[in-house]
Amino acid sequence: MRIDKRKSDELRKVTIRTKYLKNAHGSCLIEMGDTKVVCSATVEEKVPFFCKKEGKGWLTAEYGMLPASCNERIAREASKGKLSGRTQEIQRLIGRSIRSIVDLKKLGERTIWLDADVIQGDGGTRTASITGCYIALQHAIRQLIDDGKLTASPVLDSVAAISVGVVNGKPVLDLCYAEDSTAEVDMNVVMTGSGKLVEVQGTAEGAPFTEATLLQMLKLAKKGIHELAGIQKKHV
Repeated sequence: MRIDKRKSDELRKVTIRTKYLKNAHGSCLIEMGDTKVVCSATVEEKVPFFCKKEGKGWLTAEYGMLPASCNERIAREASKGKLSGRTQEIQRLIGRSIRSIVDLKKLGERTIWLDADVIQGDGGTRTASITGCYIALQHAIRQLIDDGKLTASPVLDSVAAISVGVVNGKPVLDLCYAEDSTAEVDMNVVMTGSGKLVEVQGTAEGAPFTEATLLQMLKLAKKGIHELAGIQKKHV
């Protein structure tokens, strides 16, 4: 029995509230269990130097955890003067994941900034951020189309992410923090709505794991992301 009495292949309760922020071009609050992330998309009518004269746009992401998002206060990284390695890794992951399903040439010479701000963390913050940022992106694209700045969407597919792992010797889906902190194997999977893999991050926290276990976890992740894709579709 899992700590929250879910089945091994069961997602935590997912709640999404769109148009959560007034000033963003697209935004949502995504809740997966007790993990809550505010995701927003902001359009800037310019591109970074490496995209200039290439006739394409850019999409990038930033990620952060609010000081009171966990049991012990997290110091603001601005007060330290630099981003932690974890923060840099996660925001690069979010950016890569969302860019994988966007035709940047069709976006035009503009940048979309995705921001994922964790207001409450209970495991799976990076995966919830990816799932929510896709929704925020779609709302921003719709506004660009409504404003006549785009004639068609550059988004080619949906994308979502979920955690899987081995807890007490059993593969499970969507780990909460209590499970994640004691897992024998911890893995994050990013996948498109059409079932193609974008990224797989898996680590044995103790003893090595088998290929059979890997395939079990990927099967669980595919099931979870299929369900998330269905939820996303209702909110874009």
